[in-house]
Amino acid sequence: MYPTRQKAEELLAEAAKCNPGPWENHSRNVAQCAGKIAGACQGMDADKAYVAGLLHDIGRKFGVKHLGHVYDGWKYMMELNYDEAARICLSHSFNEGDLNGYIGNFDITEEQTEEIRQALSGMVFDDYDKLIQLCDSLASAEGVVDMEERMSDVKRRYGSYPQSKWDKNMELKAYFEQKAGGNIYEIVGKIS
Repeated sequence: MYPTRQKAEELLAEAAKCNPGPWENHSRNVAQCAGKIAGACQGMDADKAYVAGLLHDIGRKFGVKHLGHVYDGWKYMMELNYDEAARICLSHSFNEGDLNGYIGNFDITEEQTEEIRQALSGMVFDDYDKLIQLCDSLASAEGVVDMEERMSDVKRRYGSYPQSKWDKNMELKAYFEQKAGGNIYEIVGKIS
């Protein structure tokens, strides 16, 4: 279950007051990209995709964290009974479905880490999981960027970016270009 667009906007605005930062604009840009791409794909709901994008980083409400934002967002959305939004909070950082591919600090307890590991082990990604993973690599706080540029920025900030994760993002781009029948950058309105 997902909240309405209006409720999702309220949740993001409230979260941004608790922990202001560029993550709010990044979330809005992910939402815009997700809505546009889903709208171009037969069988996908643009509103659902928009809400998923808007809330994927909602765990940042609880402070500046790395893996902690994934855990916090997942649990927060579960508490609000938005199970599908919770799923996106969990899945968005793991395009390979593996906790070991996480880029950033493991700043949660061993028990929490194990909870994430267990949840991921039983998860089969659907098109909404995949779409937010893609859009997370397309959108910065400033707007839509070239994926290679965004991944290079993450690599600079964190010191590494696994080639397999990079390749998976490119695979997701190709998947949605085929599904949408067009160039992803054109669909999302990226200006060269």
